[in-house]
Amino acid sequence: MHTGRGHEARDVDTGHRTWIQDTGTGYGTRDMDTRHRIRDTGHGHGMLDPGTGHGTGAQDTGHGTFKKCATEAESREKGSSSQKPVPKKQLTDNHNDSQKNRPFVKTSSLFKNNPDIPTIHRKAVQQVQESVFTTDSFSQLDLHPHLVSTINTVLNISSMTSVQKQTIPVLLQGKDALVRSQTGSGKTLAYGIPLVQSLQGMESKIQRSHGPYALVLVPTRELALQSFDTVQKLLKPFNWIVPGVLMGGEKRKSEKARLRKGINILISTPGRLVDHIKSTECIHFRRTQWLIIDEADRILDLGFEKDLTVILNALNAERETRQNVLLSATLTEGVTRLADISLNDPISISIADDIQKVLEPASPMDRANSSSSNCMEQENFAVPEKLKQYFVMVPSKLKLVTLAAFILEKCKFEKHHKMIIFFSSCEQVEFYYELLIKVLSGGPESEQPGRSSLSPVCLQFLRLHGDMEQEERTEVFQEFLKSKTGILLCTDVAARGLDLPQVTWIVQYTAPASPAEYIHRIGRTARIGCHGNSLLVLVPSEAGYVSLLAAHKINVSEMKMEKVLVSLMKDDRFKLHRPGRKKSCGTNPQEVQERATVLQTRFENHVHSSEGTVRWAKKALQSFLCAYTTYPRNLKHIFHIKSLHLGHVAKSFGLRDAPQNLTALHTAGSKKKTKPRPKRSDLLKKKTHGKHRLAELLRSEYSSGMDTSVAKGKRKKKQKKPGNQQVST
Repeated sequence: MHTGRGHEARDVDTGHRTWIQDTGTGYGTRDMDTRHRIRDTGHGHGMLDPGTGHGTGAQDTGHGTFKKCATEAESREKGSSSQKPVPKKQLTDNHNDSQKNRPFVKTSSLFKNNPDIPTIHRKAVQQVQESVFTTDSFSQLDLHPHLVSTINTVLNISSMTSVQKQTIPVLLQGKDALVRSQTGSGKTLAYGIPLVQSLQGMESKIQRSHGPYALVLVPTRELALQSFDTVQKLLKPFNWIVPGVLMGGEKRKSEKARLRKGINILISTPGRLVDHIKSTECIHFRRTQWLIIDEADRILDLGFEKDLTVILNALNAERETRQNVLLSATLTEGVTRLADISLNDPISISIADDIQKVLEPASPMDRANSSSSNCMEQENFAVPEKLKQYFVMVPSKLKLVTLAAFILEKCKFEKHHKMIIFFSSCEQVEFYYELLIKVLSGGPESEQPGRSSLSPVCLQFLRLHGDMEQEERTEVFQEFLKSKTGILLCTDVAARGLDLPQVTWIVQYTAPASPAEYIHRIGRTARIGCHGNSLLVLVPSEAGYVSLLAAHKINVSEMKMEKVLVSLMKDDRFKLHRPGRKKSCGTNPQEVQERATVLQTRFENHVHSSEGTVRWAKKALQSFLCAYTTYPRNLKHIFHIKSLHLGHVAKSFGLRDAPQNLTALHTAGSKKKTKPRPKRSDLLKKKTHGKHRLAELLRSEYSSGMDTSVAKGKRKKKQKKPGNQQVST
């Protein structure tokens, strides 16, 4: 029987219920790991000591405050006298000091009840490394002198890469080609140079009004802009050839006007081009001599095969003969199928395969094992030569503080890094963008004069995902492109083909759905011979992913979580102040844990500061769980929803408890009311719903931009931040 006022709470780690009694005007709390009861008998409050994990009760009598329960170290020092009540006069005298020096911490211990971090046993693999540059120069090719001069002076490139050396001569001969090479190896110039050489040398000079002579298809709007910029530079000496770009998010009326005037090299995303084929009368392909499909494997994802069929039919209806080129960093079954449909007796160029011949399995048993696996399983991916790859194994409860510590170490204390962090959904990008700005950068408070000492180095956070308006996406892309430092939070919309200079770290906060996607993500760094690093964040149940990468000749080294968290010792904002405490020395593991707990508490305090932010965190958590249910079947033994402790996962979103009604967020506002069910069973029974939701999220990354007004309304609604705050970049 419970007496007095109180409420029931659930232990995040153990799932046990407990009754918290409040007999005063304050409130009580309970340590979720050690289960010490805390009672509030005055106007004070209960708190948890993050260092020891023990709860302490604080009583306020009049204006005085005192600690009812001391730490173990203080108890030993005081001996038996610690059991005697403290005089009221002493309480009043010490009120100000204790109030200033003791932060309020209400959180479960981050370092207890976690799964053991497994020891990774894997064979050392010989990684397929593609040497980027050759000693050959562009002047050795039969190119127009002005084009060679432009490559040397405007693009500042003197020697060819391996893929350029093999591809350009083949395309200059007018042959079809299927090109496979690592991301960041210069594939855009591999097709751009022979394209410009071919068009400028035509007997009858090209007129703008002739329309498209070449069609370049790319998966994302950002890649369309980047390809357009490269082609525009190559065309500098040949200003009678006009390039143009069509992509979702732009005004269709202005694109129609450009098409009427004439575009000779048309660069487009598939969805927008299909829309113009169906609705714009002036578009035609009577003179189209080139079809180039860049990042072909990604274009085929999520139903874009149908869009390509429409485009190919439109091209074939007006002109049957043309030169076709398919380019990709990975070779999938879909790309092979597309090559069969669109290419005519193609030359296959694969830089990685040439290197792989040296690395063929030597023993008969190895060869048998290799041949028994399917096409995708035996594919070995080439990685940049100067790329260092790491992974860190982190319990779910510690993922958020580990990410924050890593950002602080690289972008605040080392100061010379430019970082991209990948998430699995748009909601997660928006949520973590807001959270990291408020807690690590201090948000608007950091701009106040008195706050400048807290964060002497300004952390610049940017975000990029498919639910943003095109104008904002372009603005963010250009800003990150030009900046020397910064942290870009993004979905896989930024994983393909983008050339973002000076990116030194790629962080994958959520593991990609395939080794091929892993290769594309890490390909945003170490481009064209530069140095780069990548970090993959895994929880203990996902340890098998390391072996999966090793099976594809991808070698990752382990980075210890403790090493990452030590960087918190450099930031005194997260120091736990205690009366009489000696100054910290070295890297005391106990103090590292205390600082990590203080940082986690900052995150949780921000999330629980309003109903809006709690709802935003739940929505981001839900999108993560939906994405988690959509890993392919062959990876279910590594990524399965049953292997997640939902209470621990919730803490990585700044939530103190595991939400009980996640599915209600989706059905909120609908007239049909459904009976709430336990969250875990909901997630398991709603797998198809999760897959549909993820397909919807990813579809927005590559949409034509011609969404209905309802969809646009939803997108604008997503822009609003919790508490009606608008986030600016």
